[in-house]
Amino acid sequence: MDTINWGIIGCGDVTEVKSGPAFNKVKNSRLVAVMRRNGEKARDYALRHNVPKWYSKADDLINDPEVNAIYIATPPSSHEEYTLASLGAGKPVYVEKPMSVNAESALRMSKAANEMKSKLVVAHYRNAQPLFNKIKQLLEEKVIGEILFAKLELYKQSLSVSELEDPKLAWRVDPTIAGGGLFHDLAPHQLGLMHYFFGDAKKLAGTSLNQRNLYKAHDMVGGSIVFKSGVFFNGIWCFNIARGEEKDCCEIVGDNGKIVFTFFNQREITLTVRDKTETFSFDILQHVQQPMIEKVVEYFLDKGPNPCSGEHGVTIMQWIDRFTKTTNDLS
Repeated sequence: MDTINWGIIGCGDVTEVKSGPAFNKVKNSRLVAVMRRNGEKARDYALRHNVPKWYSKADDLINDPEVNAIYIATPPSSHEEYTLASLGAGKPVYVEKPMSVNAESALRMSKAANEMKSKLVVAHYRNAQPLFNKIKQLLEEKVIGEILFAKLELYKQSLSVSELEDPKLAWRVDPTIAGGGLFHDLAPHQLGLMHYFFGDAKKLAGTSLNQRNLYKAHDMVGGSIVFKSGVFFNGIWCFNIARGEEKDCCEIVGDNGKIVFTFFNQREITLTVRDKTETFSFDILQHVQQPMIEKVVEYFLDKGPNPCSGEHGVTIMQWIDRFTKTTNDLS
């Protein structure tokens, strides 16, 4: 195999710009088929993106002999089903984050890949982006000295009434489909990077609650991690904030300075060392997953390592479960 011929299961909004077009822009990679349960929407996507084939049934795409790798971009509740079916057909899988609805499901996926001796990559794609690789470089070079702690704050407004009535958005706060709420949707990006930067955890603690009761998922989450490296992490995710009070900020503090950046407005890193501040600027990527897809293609062609293993995905799901399955209610 010298070319990865991709099939996408779930060619929805996330694939329009973030990932889908990148499969045809990466060396030794082609997008040859897409699937969506609504056949007309699958056909429309294929025509707009010059994809040769489209399907309304996942099995038909999985068993297409021309397709030799699968990208799963459906909501999390079907990740396990489609991953196991694809692996069973002998095809490597690139699956969206969060890896699944909970750690138990993610673990079954990872075990299946190992038992079948197949390849599985989880789309924690920020790990491959230049901005976050620059942060990792600064940390490894100890530019800010020994790392003491990292502080994360993500504050967003609740979904509006109209958004909650839109099925394209409402599923993100339906635990039966998403595994949780907006925390499950957004925190994998952030926690995945914390693992990428600092390694495995020694201790975890967290709590969550539903303050507004607008939907069934928790809308406030707090968590802390003590990494085996000795770094302490604390994060708070609030999805009830007033308009104008939104915040997306992470500070990594060392004994010689600090690094400040955002997760979702990826333009700058601010580095402060001994009262001297330097800014590193980055262009916004047209297709945010393209750097990761390049690494996935290399891995699938046996030309590089796994850029984000199933085991890594399981770890992040375990952290998410720990933060959201403890309410500490003393009433």
